[in-house]
Amino acid sequence: MGKKVLMKGNEAIGEAAIRANCMGFFGYPITPQTEVAAFMSRQMPKIGRVFLQAESEVAAINMVYGAAGSGVRCMTSSSSPGISLMSEGISYIAAAELPCVIVDIVRGGPGLGSIQPAQSDYFQATRGGGHGDYNMPVLAPASIQEMVNLVQDAFDIADIYRTPVMVMGDGMLGQMMEPVEFEDRPERVLPTKDWAANGLNGRKTHNIINSLFLDSDKLEKHNIHLQLKYAQIIKNEVRYEMINCEENCDLILVAYGTTSRICKNVVKSTLKEGLKVGLIRPITLWPFPVEAFEKTITKTKYGYLSVEMSCGQMVEDIRLAVNGRKPVAFYGRSGGIVPHPNDILNKVKTVIGGVK
Repeated sequence: MGKKVLMKGNEAIGEAAIRANCMGFFGYPITPQTEVAAFMSRQMPKIGRVFLQAESEVAAINMVYGAAGSGVRCMTSSSSPGISLMSEGISYIAAAELPCVIVDIVRGGPGLGSIQPAQSDYFQATRGGGHGDYNMPVLAPASIQEMVNLVQDAFDIADIYRTPVMVMGDGMLGQMMEPVEFEDRPERVLPTKDWAANGLNGRKTHNIINSLFLDSDKLEKHNIHLQLKYAQIIKNEVRYEMINCEENCDLILVAYGTTSRICKNVVKSTLKEGLKVGLIRPITLWPFPVEAFEKTITKTKYGYLSVEMSCGQMVEDIRLAVNGRKPVAFYGRSGGIVPHPNDILNKVKTVIGGVK
């Protein structure tokens, strides 16, 4: 076992990125993720790497586009309204097939909303966010240790599939402190970046990075190519955790991130109530872990209860996975309010008919 250090979530993100050989960070301050940029502004110059505070989120994501196009590992981080501003650039990056990591520490919305934790960027993240037919992997950590691990994984996934990858946490994960361990991680086999626009390097012609296709047939072929890549990501990169789902349940909770930690305590408390309740925790929000629902669809008597810090955005993906075979209920808080375990427990009782 290595040495554990106490770190704030946002700073742990920065340290994890540095250890993953991130060579460039481009960002703009916005609560509750500003400490990511502040940490990188201190640490990156010390080791000869690039930190640049852009003039806006729009500028930041386009700087990421340029750096990623040269073949180096790079990233940005922001929070909900900032990610909205980046959406056009993210679409360009996805079309140009450039690997990069985007961190979203979610705050309450819509609009400027609040600076409190939320999960209401689910649609924005899992539906692409920008224009066109594209997706990007979205990883949802539930602890600071997992945030460290998933940030490092995100760089590998980005390189393997030549795609932007988002790590999406909430304001609580960004601001809280927990002990973390930075372990030596097994290296994945990564493809060479012979596509990068980094000079001739023995080639007869320069590589060109582009997302513009004026020929409709060529653009359609490119879209088909992207969809085949997304199919490979769905096949290879789905991640989830199941708790207390091995045997038949009265109900299965579905939650991710901070909310899943609260739901784990609810699962424990239901045992004292004589109830059998399980939990599915999606770790990849895209691709969504449909397999977990196939494994449990015959084991839950009253179906599923989605618990979110939003007005019910993940409910749609759960209903698509369940496909009408079992009921899907919802409990959530919005505006930056964190669900309380007792309120979730009362909703569980209501769903299974224990409370009218």
